Amino acid sequence: MERRLFVLAACAFIVAAVLGSAWITGQFTTPAVDRTDGYVSELAARDQPWTRLFRVSDALSGLACALGVALVPRVAREWPGWLALAAFGLLTFVAAVFPLDCAALSDPLCARRETSSGHLVHALAGVLGAVAVLAAMVLLSARWRSWVSWLFTWLGLAATLLTAVALAAGHGVGLAHRAQLTMVAVWLVYVALHLLVSDWDDPDAEAEPRVAPGRMGGVGGARVLPGTADQTAGYGKPHVVVAGDGPAVLITAGHGGAWFHWDAVADRLAGSRRVIRFDRPGLGLSPRSPAPPTLYAEVARLAALSPSHPEQVTVVAHGVACWHAEAFARLHPLCLARLVLVDPACAGGRRPLPFAGAAGRWLPALGGTWGATFLARLTGPAAHRLLTGLPDPSGVYSMGKVPAAMAGEWLARRDMAADLHRLRAEKPFPDVPVTVISAGRTGERGDGCLERLAGELGAEHVRLPGSGRQIPLRAPQVVADAVSASA
Repeated sequence: MERRLFVLAACAFIVAAVLGSAWITGQFTTPAVDRTDGYVSELAARDQPWTRLFRVSDALSGLACALGVALVPRVAREWPGWLALAAFGLLTFVAAVFPLDCAALSDPLCARRETSSGHLVHALAGVLGAVAVLAAMVLLSARWRSWVSWLFTWLGLAATLLTAVALAAGHGVGLAHRAQLTMVAVWLVYVALHLLVSDWDDPDAEAEPRVAPGRMGGVGGARVLPGTADQTAGYGKPHVVVAGDGPAVLITAGHGGAWFHWDAVADRLAGSRRVIRFDRPGLGLSPRSPAPPTLYAEVARLAALSPSHPEQVTVVAHGVACWHAEAFARLHPLCLARLVLVDPACAGGRRPLPFAGAAGRWLPALGGTWGATFLARLTGPAAHRLLTGLPDPSGVYSMGKVPAAMAGEWLARRDMAADLHRLRAEKPFPDVPVTVISAGRTGERGDGCLERLAGELGAEHVRLPGSGRQIPLRAPQVVADAVSASA
């Protein structure tokens, strides 16, 4: 899918170059604009006959350029250049939305009129856009180390300086400006070709876990396993944290959760238990997986992280991960010592979404793009603090892969629920102690699904009114007590 993203991004840049070159034919349809001394942007001035056509063309060109940047898979240390190119696209769009009032250089009467704020915004956006695209040329050329890119960069810089000199001299601005825009269009086409022939390495594939400041002894204050390839999902080293010694406790977080959300629970158990925490593909510090999540893949992951026979494991699951834990219990009954389900999600009977499979295959690749990274850094840490009240110690929620993985798990929910219903009909639940911990009062969810689940599994049902959905954060001792009750 990454290769397809490269193709889509390249197409976007070519579209931006073509639409941004509409002035080539426009100078023949608008003779009032002086080809030698008039700005190209004067073709889109409000008083020109084809203003709407050129404004739409410029606006779409800017949006296509920004979209191309958003679709480019992230490559380490290239972000300043792509950011500058995205700024150029957005400034081009702004200049199209706020056109010139009149042909500033071609019409002698234009200078005598009172200019509007939109006219000034257009002029400022034009100057900033020229600076942004030059910065993008220089920064990306420095990273790519291509003489072709540097050639176009120097020619573009020369054309820009020539435009400034012509403007100061009062003659030849139109010719210089047209040369400048030509070099920008040619360079955008070169960017597209560079993307099509370049090799791409996943920046998350071999990333080492980032230790939060002030935390010693590994991420989360525990030992981080060296990581072995996860053959069940076809992706690289999952992020696994182990603390303490004793009988094994395997913790799997809820939707969008990370290992550090369970720090308080792990601290209470590490004195007498070996606590194993991990991040599912794309979440926390685990790399992305090219495959959409499935119930059976998550069961296989739990089995791979469980101790080998004859040792048994206590599984603690939260939210939708309770489905994975229940399926693990039904498929691997001899591996399980106890099951603790924390605020389990209700497995409804709705049909799977028809587009879920196709979207799920695209999401991991989209999670590695500059667009996903920008959105995550803009909203992720603030949203995480708002929902949990906790900081993000390792910058997990500023990674684009995390919201993509969360969206993928949400799309896969109905398929997982359908698989769980089939598994319930085919495989009996083992005779192991089960505790269901919920956040509400009896029947508060309306359909009583948690009461039915506890009854079907023969579980002890612990209710914590007023604790909210973040039970591992709000009531860690209750979870720890439920695990210790297996002694």
